[in-house]
Amino acid sequence: MGDWFSTLTLFEKSYWIIAGISSTIFVFVLITTFLVGDTDGIDGDVDADIESDTGIGFQFFSFKNLVAFFTIFSWAGISCIDAGYGKGITILVSVIAGLIMMTIMATLIYYINKLVSSGTLKLENAIGNIGEVYLTIGANRSKIGKVHVNIQGALRELDALADSEENLKTGTVIEVKEITGTGILIVQPLNQ
Repeated sequence: MGDWFSTLTLFEKSYWIIAGISSTIFVFVLITTFLVGDTDGIDGDVDADIESDTGIGFQFFSFKNLVAFFTIFSWAGISCIDAGYGKGITILVSVIAGLIMMTIMATLIYYINKLVSSGTLKLENAIGNIGEVYLTIGANRSKIGKVHVNIQGALRELDALADSEENLKTGTVIEVKEITGTGILIVQPLNQ
């Protein structure tokens, strides 16, 4: 193997060295991502508790993107050299291939991160939603009942009270008007 490498030109050696280093790091990153999972930093996601933080969005320059760039850059260059292209074409094709890979990676990570949801139920999102009485609700807030309401894309069964003059029976269509401090929905029949 030493004889083969020593016969290469400096231009070819540089592509092979970049390919060796970047491919090794790429395989290491790939394995650790599958075994450990993807984190934003060494200590994990430190901004997970910031409720309104949506991240910085589209990240073109990240460690993973740079590793992908150099991996594709070097292997595209080696392919061009083997095909007999000149240095200018080889560098141009390598850079374009690397940039395309970076764009694909950044776009993929951006859209994957948009799929992430905390799963935390925010009762405020129920206000104005339409639902259905599941267990009878007493008139004038006399008895807590249950309602089915679609909140944040999921059907939820929640405690509810009503200010109406008569009991709200099972199957009555309701609208959520407000939420008490203890998390009980205040509802009214939809036809009122």
